[in-house]
Amino acid sequence: MLERMGCTYSVYRKKKSSFPEVVVFVPSTRIPVQSDFQRVLKGVIPRDLVDKLSSLRNQIVLVAEDTGGSAIAELRRALNEYLSVLIGLTKKEYGLDGLIEFKWKNFEDGRQDSSISNSWFEVLSAVHLMAMLTLSEADSLMIPKDPSGSGFRVVSSDSKREAIDLLLKVSGYLEFCVRDILTRIPAETKKTFPQDLQEGVLEAIAIQTLGQGTEIQLGLAVESQKATLSVKRRLACEQLIYFSQAYHCLLGCDINQGHGKKHLRFIKWKFLEAKAAAYYYHGLILDKGNEPSSHIGAVSCFLAAEELLAESKKACLSFCLAAPVTRAPPLWGAMKFLHQKIPEVASRKSQMYGYLWEQEKGLQALPDLPEFQLSLRPDDYELPEIDPSWDSTKWESLGQPLKEHLRDSDENSTD
Repeated sequence: MLERMGCTYSVYRKKKSSFPEVVVFVPSTRIPVQSDFQRVLKGVIPRDLVDKLSSLRNQIVLVAEDTGGSAIAELRRALNEYLSVLIGLTKKEYGLDGLIEFKWKNFEDGRQDSSISNSWFEVLSAVHLMAMLTLSEADSLMIPKDPSGSGFRVVSSDSKREAIDLLLKVSGYLEFCVRDILTRIPAETKKTFPQDLQEGVLEAIAIQTLGQGTEIQLGLAVESQKATLSVKRRLACEQLIYFSQAYHCLLGCDINQGHGKKHLRFIKWKFLEAKAAAYYYHGLILDKGNEPSSHIGAVSCFLAAEELLAESKKACLSFCLAAPVTRAPPLWGAMKFLHQKIPEVASRKSQMYGYLWEQEKGLQALPDLPEFQLSLRPDDYELPEIDPSWDSTKWESLGQPLKEHLRDSDENSTD
């Protein structure tokens, strides 16, 4: 069962007194408002096609609400079937775009957040819901149940790799939204979008999911005896770049609505953790040099990592306290190791090279971190094939044939 929706009091279950943990950040989820397309589409397209559109859309609502959102596979299947039929409304040759007002609501509080007469908006909302469901699935994999209440929980390597695969899927969904859907929607329509569908927000989540995938990879590398310091440093630096890019995407957005502020604080927390890890591993590599400047540079890195680690703890608390209140999980992955090692190594190396530090005060500038090409890429995503029901050559006669409907539409537009 899906345990939580990231930053929310679980939109997928009834509220409980305890605050949910967050490993994978999930913005608030949106679901369709139940609707009946018969009134608008009656006599325009075959009744069975109208029924198919309405029933699939309403099925998504019912499954989400009746199961508390736990039936992710069933929801994903319904969304794919719905998208296959929905695509027909976007085709210009049918002249149907703008006929239907699509309403969506926030799943957490049930409040309607949008009502927009644009078929591509509906496609965007459906793909976005698939992304949020997949994020929730990744979050559940990274937070296993702890029936004993001991706080000692183990996430298997297989679960971590599966979570990475899911995060790449999410990034692919959202990259598709930005690249292939938003570009089809008029600028004036986009101004009416809810906060969660802003272009910068979609881009930020698409990038930060790659950062979280890299964070899990770094944790696996730390646990592996085969992973070299260079590999660990590279992963930490890549993670830092991803969260830096995500942060800049959010800066241009209106983050005062919904979970915008909490989202920004999450990215800042992860950015600081990644930067602390990057300087720690960079320091270990510099310390292998024989020159005094190498040791001084290493000490500078260790002290910077220690300071960044302290800042990241404050950022974590700030994130958790931002509404809606959540809690951080027990230390996991690389941070479980680094929270102990960074202060320890910073103290030991400062004492070891204290005499060099005093002698070479002019060389104490913090070394630059190396730059790397980013390794993780979003999975490719394409919309499903259009449902065969849209083949108009197989349609039986309608009360108002489609050709007449289109002709009427053209005449009305020239009046």
